Amino acid sequence: MLDLSQRQEIIELMHKEIVPAIGCTEPIAVALCVAKAREILGEIPEKIDVLLSKNIIKNAMGVGIPGTGMIGLPIAIALGATIGKSDYKLQVLKDLTQNDVENAKTYIDKGRINISLKENCPNNLYIEVHCYYKENQSIAIIQGAHDNFTYIEKNNKIIYKQDYSENDDNVSNIDLNFDKVYEFSTETPLEEIKFILDAAEMNKNASIISMNGDYGHQIKNILSTQKAKEIIGDNILNTIIAATAGACDLRMDGAMVPVMSTAGSGNQGIAATLPVTLFAQSFKCDTEQLLRALTLSNLMVIYIKQKLGKLSPLCGCVVASTGSSCGITYLLGGSKSQISFAAKNMIASITGMICDGAKPSCSLKIATSIYTAALSALMAIDNNVVSHHEGIIDDDIEKTIENLADIGKRGMRETDNVILEIMTNKNI
Repeated sequence: MLDLSQRQEIIELMHKEIVPAIGCTEPIAVALCVAKAREILGEIPEKIDVLLSKNIIKNAMGVGIPGTGMIGLPIAIALGATIGKSDYKLQVLKDLTQNDVENAKTYIDKGRINISLKENCPNNLYIEVHCYYKENQSIAIIQGAHDNFTYIEKNNKIIYKQDYSENDDNVSNIDLNFDKVYEFSTETPLEEIKFILDAAEMNKNASIISMNGDYGHQIKNILSTQKAKEIIGDNILNTIIAATAGACDLRMDGAMVPVMSTAGSGNQGIAATLPVTLFAQSFKCDTEQLLRALTLSNLMVIYIKQKLGKLSPLCGCVVASTGSSCGITYLLGGSKSQISFAAKNMIASITGMICDGAKPSCSLKIATSIYTAALSALMAIDNNVVSHHEGIIDDDIEKTIENLADIGKRGMRETDNVILEIMTNKNI
C-alpha cells in the first residue's frame, strides 16, 4: 500500500480535479474570469475585451448556457459581468434568475463585449479578460485549468501573479502512473475514498432529471423506444448508455443542474462515473467494489489528462470511457493486467474521435464511447487484448498512454486548426 503522505497527495489531487460544475466548463470558465475581473474593478464594466485560446472558443460556440435558453460566449460573458460570483468557481452562475438573463441580453445589445482569438496563445486553455469603467481597468487571466487564475491586475498594479509555462499541468506535481493509480484505487482504506460517492450521486441525479424533459438530441428517449429495444435490445448496456447520454444531453442543452466534473469536464465526469455506478447497481456489487471502481475510473482519467492536457483536439470521451472501461473490468473481477488490457483495447479503438466543440451532439460520442468501454472490458476479462503489433499499442501500458497523448497533443495539432476554421466559417 502507498504510504499515508502519498495517499494524501492523491486524495488532494482528486478533490481538486473532481468538482461540481453547472454548465459546460469552457464558457463557464470564461464567465468565472469575467466575474473575477468585474469584482476587482468594483463596477459593472462599460466595456469588456475577452481574448481566448482557440480551444476555448471552439468549446464555447455551440453549447447551451445554463438557465438562459441561449448558446455561446456573449451571454456567458454578460452574466459573468453582471451577476457572476467568482467564489462559486465553476458554479459561478448558480444564483441566476430570469430577470438577470434579460438584463444580460440588454448588456449584449449595447455592444459592450469584444471577443477575439489570443495570438501566440501560451496554452490550449487560456482566458484573458480586460474590464473597463471610466478611467479604471482590471485584468484577470485563467490558464491550464478552468478555475486556475494566473494573473490579476487593477490599474496597472499587479494583485496576483503565478509563474506559468505551457508545460505546467497546473494541478499537481504528483507523478501518476498506471501502477500507482491501480495500487491507490484497490488498496486505500475505504474511509479515505468514500467522497467519490458524491460524484456518483450527483451525476446519477442529473441522469434522472434528464428523463423528465426533451434535452439535446434526446438520446435517452430514443433508446427507450420499443423500436430501439427491438433493434439494440432491452438490456443493461442499453440502459447504461441511455442514462449516460441523457445526462450529457441535459448538460449540453443548458439545464441549470450541477454535475460532478472530472479533470475539467462535466462530460468526462459523467462518462467516468455513471456507467460504473449503474453497472455496479445492476450486478449488485457491494459498496467497497463500487468505491474502488469509481476511484479507479476517475483517477485513470486524471492520470491520462495530465499527459494529454485539459483541452485537446481529442474528444474527452476517449479518456473518460477508458476510465470507465477500467472500472467495469474491475467490477467484473478483472486483475491488474486485465484492467490494463481494457485500457489498451480502448486506445486501439476510438483514439481518433475528434473534439469539435462542446454541443448537444456530444451525447452521440458518449453513447459510442460507453458501448466501446463495455466491449473492451469484456475482451479484457477474456484475456483478449490488442497486441503491440497493432497500430499505436505497446506492450507497456505507460507507453501506450504516452502514444495516445502524443497523438492528441502533437499529431492532431493541425486537426484542431482545421476544426476551428470550419466551425467559424459556417453560414449559420
